[in-house]
Amino acid sequence: MAKKVVLAYSGGLDTSIIIPWLKENYHCEVVAMVGDVGQSEDLKAAEKKAFATGASACFVEDLKTEFVRDYIWPTLRSGAIYEHRYLLGTSMARPVLAKAQVEVAKRVGADALAHGCTGKGNDQVRFELTYKALAPELEVIAPWREWDINSREQAIDYAHAHNIPIEQTTKSIYSRDRNLWHISHEGGVLEDPANAPDEAMWQWVTAPERAPDKPAEVEIGFEQGVPVSVDGARIEPVALVDRLNELAAAHGVGRVDIVENRLVGMKSRGAYETPGGTLLVRAHQELESLCVDRETLHLSQQLAVRYAEIVYYGMWFTPLREALDGFFEQAQSTVTGTVRLRLSKGNVTVLSRQSPYSLYHTALASFSMVGYNPKDAAGFINLLALSVIPRRGE
Repeated sequence: MAKKVVLAYSGGLDTSIIIPWLKENYHCEVVAMVGDVGQSEDLKAAEKKAFATGASACFVEDLKTEFVRDYIWPTLRSGAIYEHRYLLGTSMARPVLAKAQVEVAKRVGADALAHGCTGKGNDQVRFELTYKALAPELEVIAPWREWDINSREQAIDYAHAHNIPIEQTTKSIYSRDRNLWHISHEGGVLEDPANAPDEAMWQWVTAPERAPDKPAEVEIGFEQGVPVSVDGARIEPVALVDRLNELAAAHGVGRVDIVENRLVGMKSRGAYETPGGTLLVRAHQELESLCVDRETLHLSQQLAVRYAEIVYYGMWFTPLREALDGFFEQAQSTVTGTVRLRLSKGNVTVLSRQSPYSLYHTALASFSMVGYNPKDAAGFINLLALSVIPRRGE
């Protein structure tokens, strides 16, 4: 039986009720770990709430720079997008949170780790694979796989019975996750794919029809596939994401509503707000198309699908992810330059792409035949056709 447990704590519904539940059922000391990944919440209030509900200690860890530098940038550089639309905001945040949780556990001499992920979701896998990679000796406690609570309504009832203040009600029961990169929304009316999202559900990105009539323009600079500047000014990673978030959200950019395949087997429906990330992904794709040769680009696009799966599946701390990072580091070595975008009522238009490593040659791409012998194409086509011309008599 665990004696000291470090809980990944957010102050939301699930983790708020876990502290008293652990104390009641495990008779253990509970240490809360709050990871700041840019969720724009009152973390002092979360700390106060952790103590009020029975935590013996609470560590608030500033993970924002690490999150952007070591998780978002490598994922962006790889071009990873899960099932063509999900920009992996929650998926990237879980390993950095779980890593910090393990570090706190080792610091305080804990013998167990706990999280508030449900038994149906992806996050339980993401947290626990990180635990097993970094601290396999620690016991793992997953209350949603143990207790008798089987719905968010029952979790709300438990909170009320134990006088735990919560924001969720049976009328507003969305499960949300926010960080620097995105806000996710699940539950409520979203559980039926036939239902349109309520406008009141969206919390960050302005409705496109209410966005300013005057478009905005922004130039994003990259070095070796990593964002480094906005409108010509070099800027630190967290501030860069913040600035693009503010701009894109104001112009209605970054809302998606998708049905996705969860790792654990079922389909789920989620709505995501990823304003700055949408701009960064689009700009990176455009610059990559200018600077990377065809064969490397096409292989990168194939491996991006695998990289997205690795991140979505919680397999961050694996040799395969590290090996793919090695490939992308080399493949992105020339992805340096700038991309200018126009934002208008939810739409993003590419205005320009420039790079000192551009492989685009105007003379070759134009309709002019200067410097190009069109007769060479005949032999090329004949050789290519050898694999498609029917062989008679064979």
